[in-house]
Amino acid sequence: MLNLAVLFFVVAIVAAIFGFGGIAGTAAGLAQLLFLVFVVLFVISLIFGRRGLSR
Repeated sequence: MLNLAVLFFVVAIVAAIFGFGGIAGTAAGLAQLLFLVFVVLFVISLIFGRRGLSR
């Protein structure tokens, strides 16, 4: 998921360089959303950790 966030960020930068403001804004928004989801899932996985079958 982090790879997708980086990909959309790169697309946003390239689109901004070539002057496509709408595409750049959309790609940047998607990159932010994916990064936020990644961070939330990462924090949840740190809190709960890996639980084995034995409790």
